[in-house]
Amino acid sequence: MALLLLAGVAYACVSHWMMLYHAAEPWALAVLLGPLWLTALGIAGSRFGRWGLALAGVAGVLLFALVLRGDAGDPNRLYMLQHVGINVLLCGWFGGSLRGGRLSLIGQFAERVHPLSPAMLTYTSQVTLVWTLYFATMAVASVVVYANLSFAAWSVLANLLTPAMIGVLFVGEYLVRYRLHPEFERTRLVDAVRAFYSAPVDRTARR
Repeated sequence: MALLLLAGVAYACVSHWMMLYHAAEPWALAVLLGPLWLTALGIAGSRFGRWGLALAGVAGVLLFALVLRGDAGDPNRLYMLQHVGINVLLCGWFGGSLRGGRLSLIGQFAERVHPLSPAMLTYTSQVTLVWTLYFATMAVASVVVYANLSFAAWSVLANLLTPAMIGVLFVGEYLVRYRLHPEFERTRLVDAVRAFYSAPVDRTARR
C-alpha cells in the first residue's frame, strides 16, 4: 500500500512537471497519455472480453501514431481530453453497475473480501453512486478550469488535486463506514486493493 501511494504521488508530480515544461515532447506525450489507454484497455477487456481489448489496443496505437507524427493537435488539449476521458470512463463503469438489479461495482469488490449482508448491499450501492458523482464532477470541472483558467492551474487540478481528492474520498469512506455501520465486518485498506485484482464475482445482486 505504501509503495502504491509513493508511486502515485511521484507520478502525479512528474506529470505536472512534464505538462508544464515538456508538454510537446514525444516521450512526454507517450508517458502522459498512457493512463487513458491503460484505463480503456482495462474497462474494455472487463466489459467486452478479447474483442473489446483488441479494439482498445488498436485505437491506442493509432492515437500514439498520430501524436508522434504531430497530427493530433494541441498537446495541452489532448491532456485535458485524457483527464476528461478517464473520468467519463470511470463514471460510466461505476454508474453502469447501478442499473437494474445488478451488484454494484463497489459491491463486487467488497464481495471478494467477505459475503455481503442486505445492509452491505445497500451501502455498497450508495458508495458506488458517490464515486460515480465524483468522476462526473471531475470531468465537468476539468473542462471548466481548462476553458477559464491557465493551463498551469488546470495541471494542478488534474495531476495534484485529482489524486489527492481520490485519496481523501477513499480514506474518508473507510473511516465513515464503521461509524455509520459498526456492525459491518472489519477489513483493512490493503484488502480493498487486493480485491480489485482478485477474481470477479457474480454481478447479480442477491436479494
